[in-house]
Amino acid sequence: MTHVHLIGIGGSGLSAIARLLVESGYVVSGSDRVFSPLAQDLAAAGVRVDNGHKAENITGADLVIRSSAVPDENPEVVAARLAGIPVLKRSEYLGRWMENRLGIAIAGTHGKTTTTAMLAWTLVCLGKDPSYIIGGVSKNLGSNAHAGIGSAFVIEADEYDRMFLGLQPVIAIVTNVEHDHPDCFPTPVEYRQAFAEFVHSLKPEGVLIACRDNENAANLLNELPSGCRGVTYGTHLQADYQARHVMATSQGGFSFEVWRQNDGRPARLVSLTLQVPGEHNVCNATAVVSTAHQLHLNLEETARALAAFSGTGRRFDIRGEAEGIIVIDDYAHHPTEIRATLAAARQRFPGRRLWAVWQPHTYSRTVYLLNEFAGAFQDADRVIVTEIFASREKPSEFSASQVVRQMKHPSVHFTPGLEQATEHLLASLRPGDVVLILSAGDADQISGWVLAGLQAKEMKHD
Repeated sequence: MTHVHLIGIGGSGLSAIARLLVESGYVVSGSDRVFSPLAQDLAAAGVRVDNGHKAENITGADLVIRSSAVPDENPEVVAARLAGIPVLKRSEYLGRWMENRLGIAIAGTHGKTTTTAMLAWTLVCLGKDPSYIIGGVSKNLGSNAHAGIGSAFVIEADEYDRMFLGLQPVIAIVTNVEHDHPDCFPTPVEYRQAFAEFVHSLKPEGVLIACRDNENAANLLNELPSGCRGVTYGTHLQADYQARHVMATSQGGFSFEVWRQNDGRPARLVSLTLQVPGEHNVCNATAVVSTAHQLHLNLEETARALAAFSGTGRRFDIRGEAEGIIVIDDYAHHPTEIRATLAAARQRFPGRRLWAVWQPHTYSRTVYLLNEFAGAFQDADRVIVTEIFASREKPSEFSASQVVRQMKHPSVHFTPGLEQATEHLLASLRPGDVVLILSAGDADQISGWVLAGLQAKEMKHD
């Protein structure tokens, strides 16, 4: 029995691989600097999770997998190499799992986690028992990974560190391409080129399903390898799979129809209703319908599965309500994502005062997209900005206060600490408010603290 050790096991990427391995009968261990909720779940499933990185942690391992954030000088990487134990990155390892499978890889700057979760859930509902790796915990599935016995392997294809180039899928979905991760891709050209290389990795006779609403994604059809084919989806009039008659519902979601262009004669395929908010999710769901149609699956059953889809953790995740105030977590950390999340909140909660609490993620992204961030908060009535979450980067003298100075918003406050932001909220919130915590770092803690404070106020009133 193979023993696999994962360095950085508490992150979304490696925790998913760990769960896949556990369900497949491997001995699994891992380590991380922080004992995250994902790491805690793995420990509860019997995985040995060490807090901190030490050479002895790899004892007994036959293979070591490390996250992109783990450097060569990590003591566990050094010890493994000295012992002759193979050390692989995610990209080098995951491709092996997709061999001889119907690999479906979902890539894109935005929306790939939700689209992956939608597709995995749909295939589960259709009785296909897929394997899957999602970049967040699916609320419907209760997990971010599963080793199924079906032929399909659905995976979120992360572009960071070019992880997705090792996948070689049969079907590739690209939701959009917009420059991000400047620490890894210094220019937009390099970023787009990585997605072109991802398309080149399609297996022979593979299929690219690209969003026609995004020019960079649609242009990837020009990169198709010989023998592969491509189709488009979206709300664009020229999309092969087009979302039509999109209407907001009274429950905060959307209803619409998906039509298929067939030699210039459009035909309605199916009607859908989503409970998840945000018009961007209409496109995400249309990508799933497009994939289901390409796989000759039942589209009415697909629509029923999508209607039951309730989202993923930290993606417009309503954490609770107290004192008449709703608290929501969202992973938005790019200007486009922030605008989409705030627009979804404005559509779902019309007439209510919206608070946006934003924790910038990485210095390189914040500096590179400074002007875009400064103008991304128009839909919020009140904005709080905390200090930058460094993530994998070294500390910098650049501060989020410099972004705040560029913002023209009439009510924006810089409160560097998470505790300070919580105190400001509890002192300022009033019944009817909606609070959105926008963070890919650790500011999601604010949600729990604010809810606890509001609930304490409720108890006093009782």
